[in-house]
Amino acid sequence: MSPEKPIIDLDSILAELGQFGRYQVQIYCFILLPILFNAAYSAQYVFAAGAVPYRCKVPECEVSPPEFDTDFWGVWALPESGGRCDRLRPVGGGCGPGSFHANETLTCDSWVYERDHTIVAEFDLACEEWKRTLVGTIHSAGVFMALPITAFISDNYGRRTALIMTAVAAGVAGVARAFSNSYVLYVVLEFVEATVGAGAYSTGFILALEMVGVNRRVLGGNIISSTFALGQVVVALTAWAFPYWRTLTLIIYAPSILFILYIFVIEESVRWLISKGRKKEAAKIIFKAAAINNKKLSPETIKILNDESVVEEETKSPVKELPKKSLAVQVLRSKTIMTRLCVCCFWWITLTFVYYGLSINSVSLAGNSYVNYILTSLVEIPGYCLSVLTMDRFGRKASIMTAFIVCGLSLVGLPFVPENIIWLQTTLNMIGKLCISMAFSSIYIYTSELFPTEARHTLLGACSMIGRIGSLVAPQTPLLMTYMESLPYLIFGIMACTSGLLMLLTPETLRVKLPDTIEQAENISKKPQNGTLNGVVTST
Repeated sequence: MSPEKPIIDLDSILAELGQFGRYQVQIYCFILLPILFNAAYSAQYVFAAGAVPYRCKVPECEVSPPEFDTDFWGVWALPESGGRCDRLRPVGGGCGPGSFHANETLTCDSWVYERDHTIVAEFDLACEEWKRTLVGTIHSAGVFMALPITAFISDNYGRRTALIMTAVAAGVAGVARAFSNSYVLYVVLEFVEATVGAGAYSTGFILALEMVGVNRRVLGGNIISSTFALGQVVVALTAWAFPYWRTLTLIIYAPSILFILYIFVIEESVRWLISKGRKKEAAKIIFKAAAINNKKLSPETIKILNDESVVEEETKSPVKELPKKSLAVQVLRSKTIMTRLCVCCFWWITLTFVYYGLSINSVSLAGNSYVNYILTSLVEIPGYCLSVLTMDRFGRKASIMTAFIVCGLSLVGLPFVPENIIWLQTTLNMIGKLCISMAFSSIYIYTSELFPTEARHTLLGACSMIGRIGSLVAPQTPLLMTYMESLPYLIFGIMACTSGLLMLLTPETLRVKLPDTIEQAENISKKPQNGTLNGVVTST
């Protein structure tokens, strides 16, 4: 009988290397940069396709060039509604008080814009609000398409390959969009850019997570989430300084083309290499990480990493193993994995729906639009800090469940606050945004821990892709206010509370080793025996 084959226990090796040592810090520094840019890409359309005040052009009264401010003549030339899409019918050719019918209007065919720095003025989108809001929906549709494509590339060709491809492709598509000469071309390139580039966040997240030790996953994940929030602040500041949409687009997209140089500085995920049987490459990176972290590996670890007997036994053994079942078939046949997948999908729909819905419906924050956006982005960071403080202390389930339920209760209570108590409305809205941000950051970590290495990115991508349904629907929630003004907040709150209760159906993963196979993932919820969890070693 041949001796038992040595198995590489990466989490034990990471404990020897240092769970968040100098090597991991270097990797994070490289990964955080494309994530910062990815955040800017996800928010740029808010400013590039921002609403601009406009009015009908009244040829009889306009100066050359036309000015948005009508001074005195707007009182008799424009209807009381403001004259955005129609104007009073002229009687003659003058611009006096008696030159327009008081009760007859004409549909406008040209407009004057207060500012010309967004696509609304550039492509003359006045009185076609649906075209402006469609840009955000098109972007979300592109993200919807991006996630499974990026997940396939990541799981089959490597995290490093997927990260570089998505980072560079987004830069190329974004620069091309800056030269759009029509609305149709603009939205097509918006879709293309999101499709080829939106996966950079999930790829970078997984690449970083897979090289961090069990006890530093939460910290590492929330560093990435905070970087994403700062990326949104950066795009708001950039848009404030360079409001013209073409200039803004070029400034934030052009540098991404340089991410092609990451070929020389970023290394592949060791966990992915091991899962693909590429032990030599994985061992080389591990030895390099040990040297950078100034750590000495144990003789047993060095022996396992240098041992070639595993490959030789597999190739020389006369006993042939039965063909391994298709990964997709294994997932579909596993009731445990499929239940988790369905629950996770609902979580993700809730997260994107509430997160983006709150941003769209935040009417309590008045004033400078750039400052408002910066504040709503910065409030996410305390949520991520709470995630770091609670996830490892109280567990994944308790932390995320609390975030969902507090968010839900604050939003359900919001419609019952009197209109004149604006500070309380703002407070509840900010609590909701803080808690949903905490849940969003935590769910990335928790979802990654529920699924096995061999299908982690594919299943995480599936959850995130289906979750984009929420971001597709969120822009339409203001329409619900025509039926009931508080309806959007009630829906947000009910979905958040429901998601919190669904946490009862999934296992706790605190200090549990990342599962590598379907079987290990299924057995996470089983009680450990002698320090193991059916092959999944738990930390002490």
